[in-house]
Amino acid sequence: SQYSAVDTNPLSVYIMQPIWNKIIKIVPLWIAPNLLTFSGFVMILFNYFLISFYDWDYTASGTSPGLVPTWVWLFSAFTTFCAYALDSIDGKHARRTQSSTPLGELFDHGLDSWATSIFVLSFFSVCSRDNGKTGVSVYTMYIYLSIVLFNFMCSHWEKYNTGVLFLPWGYDISQVVLIAAYLLTGTVGVEVWQKPLLFGYYITDLLVILLIGFSLFLSFPQTLYNIHRAHLKKTLKNDSLYEGLLPLVSPLLLFILLTVWVVLSPSNILAKQPRLFLWMVGVAFSNVICKVIICQMSSTRPELFHWFLFPLALVVYAAISGLLGCMEEVVLGVFTALVTAAHVHYGVCVGRQLSEHLNIYIFSLKKRVQE
Repeated sequence: SQYSAVDTNPLSVYIMQPIWNKIIKIVPLWIAPNLLTFSGFVMILFNYFLISFYDWDYTASGTSPGLVPTWVWLFSAFTTFCAYALDSIDGKHARRTQSSTPLGELFDHGLDSWATSIFVLSFFSVCSRDNGKTGVSVYTMYIYLSIVLFNFMCSHWEKYNTGVLFLPWGYDISQVVLIAAYLLTGTVGVEVWQKPLLFGYYITDLLVILLIGFSLFLSFPQTLYNIHRAHLKKTLKNDSLYEGLLPLVSPLLLFILLTVWVVLSPSNILAKQPRLFLWMVGVAFSNVICKVIICQMSSTRPELFHWFLFPLALVVYAAISGLLGCMEEVVLGVFTALVTAAHVHYGVCVGRQLSEHLNIYIFSLKKRVQE
């Protein structure tokens, strides 16, 4: 299917696009667009592990500021900008080198579906977890992450039904806010997040309010409106309501299972291992959404229950019933590692199959030699 995306965000159209159009001119024509996409993702990952190294349990900015060196925050601003730039120019570069392929589209959106959670998890280090005075509770972090992922899912669910990806306004705004937050933290210090800004509200409170407001009153209604408009124009991809709602079943069940674990965990797993748990949430979500993206691109039906829901249900049951006992953290660790490995394996397999099927290399513009 022909890829079509619509971007109506003024920030993107008037400010960022002209910048990307200048940057793209520097990129050599022999570089494969997927290499740009992947480089951006690697930078986000590297940055995330760097922050995790200094701040594993999200306390470095709160109880003992100064644990994270200033250069790390400035480096975070730099990597976030680079990743944002690379993610914005890969498509332009593909058109420039006449190498736009379904593989590139899947690669871009698939990595975005994972990167989305990593951006959020890195940002939590800036605000730090609740220490009684300042910071954000781990439950707020979980809800915050869920809302961001819900937004991401909506735009792809919308594309599944309309055939058009309406680029969410939140994307450009969130990237610019992230870069600004890192720069602010690097130049002023983490203390800036621990002082009330307006009417006793902290910057972090305002960001959470903004995010929830954005999602519930802008993104989600926009999604429903676009689907409704396609329905009126009779351009919907799926005739029945069941078909249209099908991609939402697995993500919603995933969210329900994870929330049950968070709320009913005997050892309060989210408070004990916020970084591990939230990472697992992001990876699981990314795997579920990748299936939806593939179905939407290949015009096939997503299965009702994603395979991942079964092992997750088992683990959640074992945890909340007290079967795991003091092993809950260990099991979370092993489970997270397995989920991450399964997701990477899945990505590599799909990439290889598509590159063979389309007769192209993933990271090179050379054509494959026909066997």
